Amino acid sequence: MTGLELLGLFMLLVMLGAIFIGLPISFTLLFLAGVFGYIGMGPRVLSLAYLQTIGIMKQDELVAVPMFILMGFICDQAGLMERLFKAFRDLFAPLKGALYVVVIVTATLFGIAAGTVGATVALLGIMAGPMMIRSGYDVRMSAGAIAAGGTLGILIPPSVMLVVMAPVLDISIIDLYAAAFGPGFLLSGMFIAYTLIRCHFNPKLGPPVPLDERPESMKVVLWECLVGLVPVTVLTIVTLGAILAGITTAAEAAALGALGAILLVILYGKFTWSGLLQACYSTMATTSMVLLLAVASNVFGAVFAWLGTASWMTNALLASPLPAWGTMTLLLTLIFLLGWPFEWPAIVFIFLPMLAPVAKGLGYDMVWFGCIVAVVLQTAFLSPPVAMSAYYLKQVVREWNLRLIYRGMADFMVIQVLCVVLVLIFPAIAMWFPGWLQARRDADRKKVQIEYVMPAKVAASALGPN
Repeated sequence: MTGLELLGLFMLLVMLGAIFIGLPISFTLLFLAGVFGYIGMGPRVLSLAYLQTIGIMKQDELVAVPMFILMGFICDQAGLMERLFKAFRDLFAPLKGALYVVVIVTATLFGIAAGTVGATVALLGIMAGPMMIRSGYDVRMSAGAIAAGGTLGILIPPSVMLVVMAPVLDISIIDLYAAAFGPGFLLSGMFIAYTLIRCHFNPKLGPPVPLDERPESMKVVLWECLVGLVPVTVLTIVTLGAILAGITTAAEAAALGALGAILLVILYGKFTWSGLLQACYSTMATTSMVLLLAVASNVFGAVFAWLGTASWMTNALLASPLPAWGTMTLLLTLIFLLGWPFEWPAIVFIFLPMLAPVAKGLGYDMVWFGCIVAVVLQTAFLSPPVAMSAYYLKQVVREWNLRLIYRGMADFMVIQVLCVVLVLIFPAIAMWFPGWLQARRDADRKKVQIEYVMPAKVAASALGPN
């Protein structure tokens, strides 16, 4: 190891220590990049920081971040989740463990429309928590279902996490979105299957919805399902459909989704200028945090790479005696452990650029790698000591003990780990949809060639030689 590589390793250790003691991440990264960069490369570090900042400002994918965040805050005001929850509660009312199913299905569909973990967990806690307490549902399992279901929003598109991860891995956001569908819906289905199986063998864990809380006729149930599902379907077509079909870019689709959410608020009669202003303020605060961290980590990573430590770490891991799957398991375990003290933005912007070259060097598809990393990062909201889902839930359902909430989340974390193993063993779970889209794009490209190139050849042959 050279002196510069050793300097970079020391910079990384200082960064980890500073963050662990509670210093602000973004400013810590900028400060350390400036100090250690100046020691290693002199005044040129200022030019490097300037060029890296300009470079990240030119990334079109990041334009979608504030629009998707705004769409999530607007959807909260529209009461979209309340309508979904009521519709599915009426539909699954006779089922054992009905409220568990309702919570997870609502979280899955609302995650497509909004993708905000905090709002989803809090709203589910407000709506489902008291009802589960009245119905005698198991506290541990109820808390786990709400917390785990609420985290699906960062995995199922249009996820802000996937938007910022795509340029970090230098892959298409369309392909990453398509890859996330398989594991996202698989995980949702595994959550539902787990709750239904346990309630089947032990009905006391989740009895059916009481008769006095069910609707009187099926016509009412169907109407509520129609009203609850149509808004989600419209927003899905506007955002995801346009992106996956290649009609719009992610930024353009995000803008259409935000506009669609505003129109829904107006149609539901809940639009207020003060509410819109508050949503904009919240969007600005969240976006500023994400993008400042993106700039800071980009500058830090550039200095780290210039010092040569990043290449040294990559070569060391690639030269390890472990097989490819063993090294990949080591990388995912490291990301899983980083999810305990860090939230996903820090991991995506700081650590993922260091680990991605190893996966690429091992020959893994980067779209698949990004997808499985997203599944692992989802555990950041369920693993202590951060475990933000637990704190969101505790704030709105104060009757539940924090220890029981943690234990409930631990049960669902086992399911998440099983999902990671399945995606590792069967990559097609993530890659079948991107592969299908690529096949469609190739077919369309050949069709265009046949329609436009062949007539030109026929015309040229008809004219004959000059």
